[in-house]
Amino acid sequence: MNDYKEVLKQIGLNFRVERTKKQLSQEKYAELANVHTNYIGKVERGEQNLTVKKIVDLTNSLEIPLGNILKF
Repeated sequence: MNDYKEVLKQIGLNFRVERTKKQLSQEKYAELANVHTNYIGKVERGEQNLTVKKIVDLTNSLEIPLGNILKF
């Protein structure tokens, strides 16, 4: 059985990995995604509960397949 906190942490880690692959700072990624830098930090630490819409928006901002973020 999946624990939602662990799922959020994994999704956050996946976002961090993809962001760093593109050599983007949290600040630059936040600018591209039109969100505050603190929001990106919370996402990457697994502290931000994300809606499906926000996951899609953040993924599109990185120009990567959704599957890269939802892999476990």
